[in-house]
Amino acid sequence: MKKLILLVAALSVFVLSLGLISCSKKAESNKTSIAVFVPGIVDGSPVYAMLVKGVKAAVEENSSSTDVFIMEAGTTQSEWPGKITALCAENKYDVIISSNPSLPDIVQPILQQFPNQKFILLDATKEGDNNIHTVCYNQYEQSYITGYIGGLMSKSHKMALIAAQEYPVMNNIILPYFEKGAKAAESSTTVDFRIIGNWYDATKGAEIADAVSKTGVDVILPICGGASQGVITSAVNNGVYITWFDDNGFSKAPGTIISSSVMEQEKMAKMVTQEFLNGKTPWGTAKMVGIKEGFVDFVQDDPNYISTVPEEIRNEMKSIIDNIKNGSLVIE
Repeated sequence: MKKLILLVAALSVFVLSLGLISCSKKAESNKTSIAVFVPGIVDGSPVYAMLVKGVKAAVEENSSSTDVFIMEAGTTQSEWPGKITALCAENKYDVIISSNPSLPDIVQPILQQFPNQKFILLDATKEGDNNIHTVCYNQYEQSYITGYIGGLMSKSHKMALIAAQEYPVMNNIILPYFEKGAKAAESSTTVDFRIIGNWYDATKGAEIADAVSKTGVDVILPICGGASQGVITSAVNNGVYITWFDDNGFSKAPGTIISSSVMEQEKMAKMVTQEFLNGKTPWGTAKMVGIKEGFVDFVQDDPNYISTVPEEIRNEMKSIIDNIKNGSLVIE
């Protein structure tokens, strides 16, 4: 009888253990899992740092049962599809959140292999695919105001845009509206467009900036990731002004950088993550946000802006921004 009691007790413990293991696995399977795909490196890339920070902030505030995995994919774009495919193949991430204009075209063929994977892509546009939600910043406005102050500050009326590479948003929005803004400020302004070929070669960035400065260019917009540091170094050495995109860059070269048109990436990353956690993501839609919505802005209170840009030009820029905010100026 004693042996029988011990056997029953042992079996009870065993069954209870199985139940606990089963419950544990079930709890794990019920956890939400988010992957943040960084198409580059977080360190030294403010846009991607803001992306990661925003997602983490939403999770910390809204869900204790959500895991976040960060993948830094590096600056070689040809490697991104394989790394995204690897994330999808794990079959564990409820959503992959990222930010880059080229990602919709990269993700589209991958979804044919993994039709259940969900993506939220910032700084990108794709409509009509129920696995994707995109939010783009109004780069018509952002490019226009950046070109406008460049046109006001240029003495030679020669400006340049140095880009890492060509892509649809660059060719169809940023470049033409940068030029449009420059010409609105001064109709004789020209814009020289140069390509580095990657997002990291600071030496080549400096070489290209040196070359355009020799042609009389005195204002440059660099959109080339880590290579921008080479452009800045060249600008400082050659007495050329820099207009800056996406974050507050005045501290990178006080007296050289004349503007910072910023996008509120952290705030947007947090918002779309909160929507996802609350089951409110509008899948299949593409949203654009700009100055009026508070997700694109032009920094006007930085001491370096105030000390570098003449008051008359600062007042004119304030008027432009105010008119966009109140709807009296629409950049089309």
